Amino acid sequence: MQAQKLHIALVAGGTSGEREVSLSGAAGVEKALDSEKFIVSRYDPATDLARLAADAPKLDFVFILLHGLFGEDGTMQGFLDLLGVPYQGSGVLGSAIAMDKHLAKELYKLNGLPVADWQIIGSGDEVNIDALVDRFGLPVVIKPVREGSSLGLTLAETKEQLMDGIEKAQGHDSQTMIEKYISGRELTVGVLGNEELQGLPVIEIVPGEEFSFFDYDAKYKAGASEEICPAEISGELTALVQKYGVAAHKALRLTGYSRTDIMLSEDGSLYLLETNTIPGMTPTSLMPQAAAEYGLAFPEFLEKLIELGLQSNG
Repeated sequence: MQAQKLHIALVAGGTSGEREVSLSGAAGVEKALDSEKFIVSRYDPATDLARLAADAPKLDFVFILLHGLFGEDGTMQGFLDLLGVPYQGSGVLGSAIAMDKHLAKELYKLNGLPVADWQIIGSGDEVNIDALVDRFGLPVVIKPVREGSSLGLTLAETKEQLMDGIEKAQGHDSQTMIEKYISGRELTVGVLGNEELQGLPVIEIVPGEEFSFFDYDAKYKAGASEEICPAEISGELTALVQKYGVAAHKALRLTGYSRTDIMLSEDGSLYLLETNTIPGMTPTSLMPQAAAEYGLAFPEFLEKLIELGLQSNG
């Protein structure tokens, strides 16, 4: 007797600056989910929240494919908790913590994880450019505290660019982070599991020559960056990066899966940048690449995330 198909809702689109990335991910996930096991419906929070609420009683599971605000920050998770529908990944608390880069760095630091020096500037604060340059040097990184995919991020090489970068970031959020620039190699590590956590193969991200850092275009423009999986680093360093990824996952109270970005400085030190609670989910995205290297093809990886989500909040 054939098992009953699970009715899966794919929630994608939304109103954040990462809408197109979200829709692209949803297309890949819908194609990869086995039609013998799943009935798939699509919902766009920009237009379909009332329909999602009305349909909740007949849904077995929601796969959230939203990035940035109003999706990755705990708001959609809280909505689904109220509706009583399980979903993949972290709940309200972990999602909200990880979205706030300042709070995440505070928790990394409290848990003994290495981070680059940083300072927060509020929308009404007086900005002393000379003091910032004295503290952080140039170039320096400026980014909104609550945003994803490097939106609003600037790598400032001059005082003028620093001021412009702060204004740009303030267009995205009331709080702006000034962060010491770490020159080196960018690594990323996925973590999978609920109670027992598994660090996935580490990936190195090499932005194309036209990009000074892994910005929005470098992330999503075809061929803009090279991704090396597994990263060409020692076994000892790989184990340490995975250890840090698992520790970050625990520190931020995350569930199911996450992906933490880490800089390997030129002197061999590691610095945690941020943790993504809903990593990109096209078949060629970083986390699915790492899962495939680990032995989970894309359809199997999706089913694993559904299984973990049903375990944690089913």
